[in-house]
Amino acid sequence: MPHDGGRREARLAVGVVSAGRVGSVLGAALRRAGHEIVAASGVSAASVRRAETLLPDVPLLPPDEVARKADLVLLAIPDDALAGTVHGLVNTGSLRSGQIVVHTSGAHGVDVLRPAAEVGALCVALHPAMTFTGRAEDIERLGSACIGVTAAEGDDAAANVGEALAVEMGAEPVRIPQAARPLYHAALTHGANHLITLVADSVDLLQRAGIANAERVLAPLLSAALDNVLRHGDRALTGPVARGDAGTVRTHPGCLGANTPQSRPPQLL
Repeated sequence: MPHDGGRREARLAVGVVSAGRVGSVLGAALRRAGHEIVAASGVSAASVRRAETLLPDVPLLPPDEVARKADLVLLAIPDDALAGTVHGLVNTGSLRSGQIVVHTSGAHGVDVLRPAAEVGALCVALHPAMTFTGRAEDIERLGSACIGVTAAEGDDAAANVGEALAVEMGAEPVRIPQAARPLYHAALTHGANHLITLVADSVDLLQRAGIANAERVLAPLLSAALDNVLRHGDRALTGPVARGDAGTVRTHPGCLGANTPQSRPPQLL
């Protein structure tokens, strides 16, 4: 991690498991910070292409070999695969005392890394609160993102390492207590996923109304609404609900229900 004069301390040998959308981007960000990506795992054609683009010249190896070569093991894998992968790496002797083991799951805290901690690894959860495309622009987008940092209670060393890594990748670290991790992730998912559903539904309804370029019509309204609610909370509410135009609002459930028969009309009043 850099110190005065622009000189750098000893770099970490980083192993990425695996080169999916998140792992490849975070690996590239760590490389840009001066760390050495010594190996990555990737089986699918998409992962191989991603690694070739974002992690050029990095060998693709099985996960156990990646872990053995690394000082920092970055586990960027699906939530449901995390516990089994950690147990497998420990059982094969691929993790060792003194390593840093990081996972990127939002749903899990550090409890899932306990087997690694028991062999002496320093364990921390780093969850970037952003969506990933797996392309180079994601590296730049990290600069406006936050990373949720969770370490075991009282493990200031792990928390400090996690925060330093987040800063090196260009993001803002935010400490998330272990007990709050499920609620933290549920809140992010609730906001991001339901927002996508609402916008997609609105686009579909406008298209049913005969508006060809529905996205163009919605974009200024939705962009302003999102900006306002993030600035002002529920005081940003506008339109007929905020004005108290009950007669107008009463027409909406029937109209929406008639055009979205697959779903229950929203209860607006």
